[in-house]
Amino acid sequence: MRPQKLPIGIQSFEKLRTEGFRYIDKSHLVYKLAQSGCYYFLSRPRRFGKSLFLSTLEAYFLGKKELFDGLAVAELEKDWIEYPVLHLDLNTQKYGSAEALEYVLDKFLQAQESKYGLSSSGSYFGPRFAAVIQKAYEITGRRVVILVDEYDKPVLQVIGNDSLQEEYRSTLKGFYGALKSCDQYIQFAFLTGVTKFGKVSVFSDLNHLNDISMDQRYYDICGLTEKEIRANLSEEVESMAMELGLHPEEVYAKLKEHYDGYHFCEDNVPGIYNPFSILNALDKKKIESYWFATGTPTYLVELLKKHNYNLSCLEKEVLSSDELNSIDSASSDPIPVIYQSGYLTIKDYDKEFGLYRLGYPNKEVEEGFVKFLIPYYTNIEQTRSGFEISQFVRCLRNKDIEGFMQRLQAFLSACPYELQPDQERHFQSVMYILTTLCGFYTEVEEHTSRGRMDMTIKTDRYIYIFEFKFNSTAEAALKQISDMGYADKFKNDKREIICIGVNYSSGDRNIDRWLV
Repeated sequence: MRPQKLPIGIQSFEKLRTEGFRYIDKSHLVYKLAQSGCYYFLSRPRRFGKSLFLSTLEAYFLGKKELFDGLAVAELEKDWIEYPVLHLDLNTQKYGSAEALEYVLDKFLQAQESKYGLSSSGSYFGPRFAAVIQKAYEITGRRVVILVDEYDKPVLQVIGNDSLQEEYRSTLKGFYGALKSCDQYIQFAFLTGVTKFGKVSVFSDLNHLNDISMDQRYYDICGLTEKEIRANLSEEVESMAMELGLHPEEVYAKLKEHYDGYHFCEDNVPGIYNPFSILNALDKKKIESYWFATGTPTYLVELLKKHNYNLSCLEKEVLSSDELNSIDSASSDPIPVIYQSGYLTIKDYDKEFGLYRLGYPNKEVEEGFVKFLIPYYTNIEQTRSGFEISQFVRCLRNKDIEGFMQRLQAFLSACPYELQPDQERHFQSVMYILTTLCGFYTEVEEHTSRGRMDMTIKTDRYIYIFEFKFNSTAEAALKQISDMGYADKFKNDKREIICIGVNYSSGDRNIDRWLV
């Protein structure tokens, strides 16, 4: 028997099942959804398996029983009824103009109108969609199944362009309105996307959708659990272990550190692994940033900069459920978009107050996202970020304080005026980027019982305690280290303790002095 191929990038369930690809069985969830309700919405980050799950739903509702041989649903489903399926994929287009969205919707509707013998009459997408749904029901005698992949991509791509976003929202609102007006003709509807837009948006007319994005019963509907990996991919893990000269359990630990950690509900359920990254890692037998290599939307950083966001708060955000799940173009908070896009995840939940604490899900996301920020806050190209950070780390390991501080000055001076309208916030952001990336190669701490150290970095031989002042003096910074007893925490440590007071001058737009 030929070994099964890993389904990297495969979005067609039929192709996966007929061409020898590995399938980790989620079909029991298909049956559960079909038996439990009619209208669903699921939000998950990009490349998390949403399209494959929709394709699985399509095969199920088309009655393709043979594709499910050996899977859980084959034991559950007895009838295998064929329904008319309308499957709209909004993921295939670049939405830079109003015409782009109109083209995709018109093309979809024309294909369905031709299939069911309707003329393409009128320019309003909602009534045309409603006519297709009703006609499909009348011709087949069965209610219609509607599947929409990446329902929000047009609106998401033009965040920051208020007029075009409003036009898209209006167009989609009318189009999706057919789901409500044609309820009697619809058997099942499932919409996926990265985000949930709230208030006066696309979703205002779709309030009958059951949002299962944070439903504990479907936490593993996309992505992989460690249990699934161990049950289905153990051979690949063992092969990777041999390639790297490691024990299989060490490989599991590395995979967990880099790709696990997504939590989509408040319940204490296992973390979810990014499926795209872990399949690529097992295929190539390398731990790398595969998800990030597929591209990070620039609108995320534009949102952070537009709202003058303090980057050091990224790992400490606490939001309510309403804030976490609703996005609106007028919102001044970029965090819900960043959370729903998969760059932050739920770390803890306060049941008493209904508050969610957020943080990075894993090392791949944290390192990749912070590196991605560099060219937006400095003039350093992302491709050179690895080299720049390596030089900072080498200086610290070699006790080259002058070299470290001079590099930091260069890091700050490279940034043009237009990138730093709020100098203090910009300085804080650059220091956050630097300390986070240095932290992957050294140990970074901040808190003590008597105060909050600005930055502490530990190497195998040295402990550096930094205090930064803004428009003050290096002497005042060094005095604070002494007065607050920051070094006392490390008095039993055998490593050499080095205290550094630093002052940033808004007049010079850079660090003007430091004392060791």
